[in-house]
Amino acid sequence: MSSLAALPVLIPLLGAALTLIAGRRPQLQRVIALTALGAVLAVCVVLLVQTDRNGIQVLHVGGWGPTQDGLGPLGVSLVVDRLSALMLVVSAIVLLAVVVYAIGQGIRDGDDRQPVSIFLPTYLVLSAGVCIAFLAGDLFNLFVGFEVLLSASFVLLTIGASKERVRAGISYVMVSMVSSVIFLIGLALVYAATGTLNMAEMSVRLQEVSGGTRSALFAVLLVAFGIKAAVFPLSSWLPDSYPTAPAPVTAVFAGLLTKVGVYAIIRAHSLLFSDGGLNPVLLVAALLTMLVGILGAVAQNDIKRLLSFTLVSHIGYMVFGIALASRLGMSGAVYYVAHHIVVQTTLFLVVGLIERQAGASTLRRLGGLAAASPVLAFTFIIPALNLGGIPPFSGFIGKVALLQAGTENGSVLAWLLVGGSVVTSLLTLYVVMRVWTKVFWRARSDAPEGDLADFTPSALLDRTEHTHDIAFGDRADVGRLPLGMLVPTMVLIAVGLALTVAAGPIFAYSDRAAGEILDPDRYVTAVLGGRP
Repeated sequence: MSSLAALPVLIPLLGAALTLIAGRRPQLQRVIALTALGAVLAVCVVLLVQTDRNGIQVLHVGGWGPTQDGLGPLGVSLVVDRLSALMLVVSAIVLLAVVVYAIGQGIRDGDDRQPVSIFLPTYLVLSAGVCIAFLAGDLFNLFVGFEVLLSASFVLLTIGASKERVRAGISYVMVSMVSSVIFLIGLALVYAATGTLNMAEMSVRLQEVSGGTRSALFAVLLVAFGIKAAVFPLSSWLPDSYPTAPAPVTAVFAGLLTKVGVYAIIRAHSLLFSDGGLNPVLLVAALLTMLVGILGAVAQNDIKRLLSFTLVSHIGYMVFGIALASRLGMSGAVYYVAHHIVVQTTLFLVVGLIERQAGASTLRRLGGLAAASPVLAFTFIIPALNLGGIPPFSGFIGKVALLQAGTENGSVLAWLLVGGSVVTSLLTLYVVMRVWTKVFWRARSDAPEGDLADFTPSALLDRTEHTHDIAFGDRADVGRLPLGMLVPTMVLIAVGLALTVAAGPIFAYSDRAAGEILDPDRYVTAVLGGRP
């Protein structure tokens, strides 16, 4: 079954090539994309079951595995453990749902302003980049995964070439390039210290490196990964970049791209630098990420920017669990990552539905949507309450696990994080309820700029030709909820609820994954074939 590990990368790349060839046939493009991502989901589910039953799966591409003379793997190693398998499955679900949403939004071919014939090929390349990052068994191929993500995400971010998108895209690329340069410097330093970039072999060789050098190496990599994950103070770029993108693009960026950075932090922290020397720094960063992010959300009047700041704040919960370096803390972090990918993606898709229904995402112009579209109100309130951590939703379960892990740790910093987590959760509930009351509950006539908003179909059609609110789509459908957009949103809501209904077995899986993460010897033995 280890041979399946290459398929989550190969299938999207093959699909991207085929969709490029079929660039003049949008219907065929869509069939290819849906088939490719459906196949990726099926393969990832098989890998998850296989990994949970039989342990870590390793594929040495080209057969270049460990040699008898003491050298580690000479080629590319793809490694699937419980953590990466879970990340692959959740990512595949989100990627498939978002592409169905985008197709339902009516991606048009041949529009000069919206070169959407490249959307599906680029989206499939992005999917491959996500899978490369989660499967990489060495730091260089993790870097390759990041660069594939960067290339594809820049194209997706600037589709339509509006001033706002190009400006945001340039800012995003500049920040990402800085992160990439720092990552490359880290790779050079790690290779100079250990003579390898294979993470399993590096885990062994770093034990022979002095503690100060290990901390310095980890600090360099942590800066690179912290930018990707939007950890404070490296997070200011995110709220300015994501809100300008089309709704499906914003959703997949918010759900997945920062989690790739969190995944890299988990790998580096547990596998390579497990001595805990920088745990206090991570705890402080987690606390500041929570508080600065959520306070930024409180100050926003645009739903997209508000959700972008909540995205930053909730990264702090994941870093909190990682920095505790306990089994319960890591279990909570893994579970919370899965929860947050689904819920955050869902909320950004709902914002796309709000824009289509009302033509704007600004709180000052919105109101009365609960009466106008009860279904839309339902699609918002369920993931919003989940994000806010209301019991018995999965957000509450993940936070309780992290709070319990913090109290068991008992240090001053851990208790500060516990308090910060509670405050952040309450403020998250406040901001999502603020959106609910202003957008759905109050009358539109009570909105400060409600008299300026004309939500007739003709006005909506005219507005969306001159703004970036709705990036793709059959403009004749503005003002209604297309079934192709509503169904994938509902599916993701159902997945979020499944994380609650099946919280017992899913958290048990997260606990097994945490035990595997915190025992680097299992990873090393699987990759190096039992050779120390």
